[in-house]
Amino acid sequence: MELAAQNPAAASHPDAAQRTEFIHKKILQTIILLVTSYILLFVIIKFVNNRVKDIKARHVVRKNIAYVITFSVIMMILVIWMQNITYLSIFIGVAGAGLTLALQEVILGVAGWLLILIRRPFEVGDRIEINGIKGDIIDIRLFQTSMLEIGNWVDADQSTGRIVNIPNSFVFKTENYNYSRGFEFIWNEIPILVTFESNWQKGRDIIISHAMRLAEGQEDNVRRKIDAMRNRYMIFYGKLTPIVYVNIKDSGVELTLRYLTEAKKRRFTQDQLCRAILEDFDKHPDVNFAYPTYRIVKE
Repeated sequence: MELAAQNPAAASHPDAAQRTEFIHKKILQTIILLVTSYILLFVIIKFVNNRVKDIKARHVVRKNIAYVITFSVIMMILVIWMQNITYLSIFIGVAGAGLTLALQEVILGVAGWLLILIRRPFEVGDRIEINGIKGDIIDIRLFQTSMLEIGNWVDADQSTGRIVNIPNSFVFKTENYNYSRGFEFIWNEIPILVTFESNWQKGRDIIISHAMRLAEGQEDNVRRKIDAMRNRYMIFYGKLTPIVYVNIKDSGVELTLRYLTEAKKRRFTQDQLCRAILEDFDKHPDVNFAYPTYRIVKE
């Protein structure tokens, strides 16, 4: 009795064996929870893959399910370990201090992921450019964003077939350009050079006629998109129809066609226009393409 009275702390706290048993029990419960959650997630994802046919919708459903299960598991792990506040506070204190120093980039990546989910500067399916890397977003995960690369050694905006993984921390460190968010149309230009002797007015009319034919029925849709964007941004476009600008170059008259096209169809529309313009120019002998020439004068 005297020993117990002299050392009440020894009587009130579990001994080392009991603490070890307690920790082992909690670790086992945590492992069982993680394994069960993984199996549950696997079964649900397989069910979604079989039932949802739309690729984008299926991806969104899978990601949302993964987020819900992950959040639930984290909460349940906290409940398991919170049964003893002393161990939980020690664990959080030691782990928090160490992780903050060692995992700064990881923490910044998670913060970037939260910003992407909340502010939505882009989402799966958008075409963006980051640090000169262009591509279509195919996945947004906790630590990194995956893109299907376009451009690089491939001309125009065609896919290279490579998947680029970028840490989510980039949203705090560099700018990103979104080709399709909110307004999926971009301005494209096609420069065409004709000789000084050509009837450049006729060439201009040929180019603009094919561009107008391609843009038929598009202006109303574009204006609706712009009106929707004005709810968030101060944006104004005065002219939405195609236009041809004329410029004088060393080798001839440059006719530059400027027109709106969907971001993911830029190369396709440019191909259509170039084919039509080539065929029409062939029908008019007074309109000829120019190319760099040199004149040698003998004295």
